[in-house]
Amino acid sequence: MKKIFYLLILLIPLKEYSQTALQIIEKADAKMRGASSYSEMSITIVRPKWQKTMTMKNWSQGNDYAVSLVISPAKEKGSVFLKRKNEVWNYLPSLERTIKLPPSMMTQSFMGTDLTNDDLVKQSSMVVDYTHKILSEEEIRGFNCWKLELIPNEEATVVWGKLIVWIDKEDYMQLKVEFFDEDEELVNLMEGYEAKMYGDKKLLSKIEFIPLEDEGHKTVIEYNVWEFDKDIPSNYFSTQYVSRLK
Repeated sequence: MKKIFYLLILLIPLKEYSQTALQIIEKADAKMRGASSYSEMSITIVRPKWQKTMTMKNWSQGNDYAVSLVISPAKEKGSVFLKRKNEVWNYLPSLERTIKLPPSMMTQSFMGTDLTNDDLVKQSSMVVDYTHKILSEEEIRGFNCWKLELIPNEEATVVWGKLIVWIDKEDYMQLKVEFFDEDEELVNLMEGYEAKMYGDKKLLSKIEFIPLEDEGHKTVIEYNVWEFDKDIPSNYFSTQYVSRLK
């Protein structure tokens, strides 16, 4: 009887999808990046007894170049984070110096938020550094989504042991991401809200990062401006120019 049961299981057709998990991730990633982009956003650190808001301007070009300028508060104003391919640099206005961040610093908190330096500059890539699998289809806040599992490649230098990602089937927005450590314990949660049109792209304007082990802690990112395929001078992504960004 057991043999017959297993044969019947094998004969049940697996659900086929019109796209592979990698194609879905690639489309979602490309939509958020574009050939180039410019954005203005606020980052709010929420704690049980206080909160703090920073504002930033960001420029990017493809997957290899990105730069972020802190506008406020006054104490951090003028700080710059620059990504050039696999290198990350930090300009400190108080010292008038640009320093290269070692790989060990990529896992550290970005300016006291619940984000890491790696999260900010997206040094690790959901497309390149992981293998991808469609687990199922689910509805998240009224959006029909693919539920995907991402496992890091052996050679990838990434923080997470596994990611579970929900991407909506119509506009390829990342509605939800669960972050697991190397022991496959769920430690962080990212959720996106308030879809808006930025030019001809529908994207989530509000992102919440929640560390599940720290009750009452979260970091909220809100995009006030988001423009794509803009002509950005190449010197914006040079270490010599970061002190002149405005």
